[in-house]
Amino acid sequence: MTAATHSTLFPQVPETPDAVLDGLDPEQREVALALHGPVCVLAGAGTGKTRAITHRIAYGVRAGILQPATVLAVTFTNRAAGEMRGRLRQLGATGVQARTFHSAALRQLQYFWPKAVGGELPRLLERKVQLVAEAAARCELRLDRNELRDVTGEIEWAKVTQTVPADYPAAVAKVQRDAPRDPAVLSQIYSTYEQLKRDRSVIDFEDVLLLTVGILQDRHDIADHVRGQYQHFVVDEYQDVSPLQQRLLDLWVGDRDNLCVVGDASQTIYSFTGATPDHLLNFRTRHPGATVVKLVRDYRSTPQVVHLANGLLSQARGRAADHRLELVSQRDKGPEPVYTEYPDEPHEAEATARRVRDLIAAGVPAGEIAVLYRVNSQSEVYEQALADVGVPYQLRGAERFFERAEVREAGTALRGAARAGRNDSLLDGAEDLAAQVRAVLSTKGWTTRPPAGSGAVRDRWESLAALVRLAEDFETARPGATLTDLVRELDERAAAQHAPTVQGVTLASLHAAKGLEWDAVFLVGLTEGMMPIAYAKTEEQVEEERRLLYVGVTRARLHLSLSWSLARSPGGRASRRPTRFLDGLRPGSTGLGARSGAGGIGPGGGGGIDRGTGRSAGTAERRTDVVERRPRHPVRCRVCGRTLTDAGEMKLMRCEECPSDMDEALYGRLLDWRASQAARLSQPDYCVFTEKTLMAIAEAVPSTEGELVVIAGVGNRKLTRFGADVLAICAGETVGGESEEGAGES
Repeated sequence: MTAATHSTLFPQVPETPDAVLDGLDPEQREVALALHGPVCVLAGAGTGKTRAITHRIAYGVRAGILQPATVLAVTFTNRAAGEMRGRLRQLGATGVQARTFHSAALRQLQYFWPKAVGGELPRLLERKVQLVAEAAARCELRLDRNELRDVTGEIEWAKVTQTVPADYPAAVAKVQRDAPRDPAVLSQIYSTYEQLKRDRSVIDFEDVLLLTVGILQDRHDIADHVRGQYQHFVVDEYQDVSPLQQRLLDLWVGDRDNLCVVGDASQTIYSFTGATPDHLLNFRTRHPGATVVKLVRDYRSTPQVVHLANGLLSQARGRAADHRLELVSQRDKGPEPVYTEYPDEPHEAEATARRVRDLIAAGVPAGEIAVLYRVNSQSEVYEQALADVGVPYQLRGAERFFERAEVREAGTALRGAARAGRNDSLLDGAEDLAAQVRAVLSTKGWTTRPPAGSGAVRDRWESLAALVRLAEDFETARPGATLTDLVRELDERAAAQHAPTVQGVTLASLHAAKGLEWDAVFLVGLTEGMMPIAYAKTEEQVEEERRLLYVGVTRARLHLSLSWSLARSPGGRASRRPTRFLDGLRPGSTGLGARSGAGGIGPGGGGGIDRGTGRSAGTAERRTDVVERRPRHPVRCRVCGRTLTDAGEMKLMRCEECPSDMDEALYGRLLDWRASQAARLSQPDYCVFTEKTLMAIAEAVPSTEGELVVIAGVGNRKLTRFGADVLAICAGETVGGESEEGAGES
């Protein structure tokens, strides 16, 4: 059960090994029975991959084929590992190690360090940002918070790709990675950071993997010890494995072949951290005799949602796209996805909040609704909008449920009441378990009605309400259960990080939503520059943005809304365009569209989306311009060579602070010409050309149409309308202020 799934009753442990297989579809059952040799499970979104692999482990354990202590299941987040442990416990397969790569490696490192190195393991650095800031200061650089985050991310990427400081610049150049600063400078910060760690006898999370790899490589006796302990391996989300994690996995497995990997190349969205789907895509090459099972039956989403998801991938390019899985929905038909265009961001947020409120009024639980966006900075306007209409929300990425102060206090109170039993006057009149829990938690802030508004008080109430619902479910599943039984269940869930559902609308980034699902999903802010994000330059980066949107779409079970706004603020210039990824999929747009038959709607069912046949104003023409002019490499300053990210600087092809070789007289003539054009057309000056574009023209002084059209802000349409005048002015000729057509938007 994920943190966003329906609150389920507590299932009974299957009585026999064969009962573990009950309810699996043919492909899932094949996974569960493939207990020997290398196994590769290609599992699409919503196809029950966690169910398949946990039942595989449980069946092997219950049938006596696998010894629990010899199985190591690894994944990438504590939440996913906790979910796996919870499911295994419900299937009667206790004793299996289900951990993250870092958790498993740290456990081994702590155990073997005294023998391999001697002394105590250096202290683990919980947060490296402060040390990175100090390293930068020693390099005579002062970084703001965002720069610190970016530099820290680069150090982490270098370490998981096994790149040492001296090799960092060459590694960045080789993969065409956009470094946040000059690679030579970052190499210096990285080197200083490593020295500071050595001086202070601390290690970071990446060191945990690196040091474990080093010990297993150098000490064959220790490697043999680990391989004797763990003989069967399961790796979830295998498309997200980094080169360093793959190296560690190779050392764990050794020359054996009892390895099962599960993944979906179409959900690779963490390549910026060093993750790569290559290990998944090359699995059959490395293991020629591997069993490969494809899971494509989608139990999560309606045919309408699945059709859109398949349509997104049908337009994808690259190696991951070549291995895409076409999902087939197993659910009844549902409502069509809703596409909405708004004039500005506040209107988009307010309308989304009202629609969320209406869904809740119609019976959809708040905890089954999510608003997903590309970057975390987009959340604020939605937080305010939801608060304004009285809808509770929770931000994804907050501290773990069982680590919240109110949950720890509630646990202490319930434990005390369980020990006191009927001697506790607080329980007088509380006949059943749920009533006893409500009585105890009422002393900690729980009430039958939630507090008004949002904020810390509401957050506390939501946590306690989740415990009350958990108690109600527990009592329904286990009639006669006592408060002591519930406390034991809470302890086991806390150990497994198997949290109950908190009833509040989830606000999360698309990256944070990976692995979760909701009845209703609102994908907001879907404009060019945000989806794909502006700094996605190469085809590989753009394709990862497409996969990120695919992940967002496949989070929805029933209701799916996609929206965008034309301007940032009310009255602002309506210059934004909806994401290219929806071309041919949303009504009224043109594009490649989805392959026929996608979505499992059935014969004759052309899908749940009306693509339309008409063109929205200028869509096809603008798309051609974007494709022609979009660079396939980082845009760098033509003076100092620094990577440019600011839109204005990218137009000038130089940093603002770098010296300009602009022809001032030419720039003045261009400004005068623009003013006359704008007056004739009765439009603002910037509708002809922006000042940045004119500055770029005055610096480049183009003499041909080819030299002019590549300047940012020109493009084919403006070349046709104004190109002759601009080239004449650049050549020193005098031109009139006349043009036959109005200016289009840049």
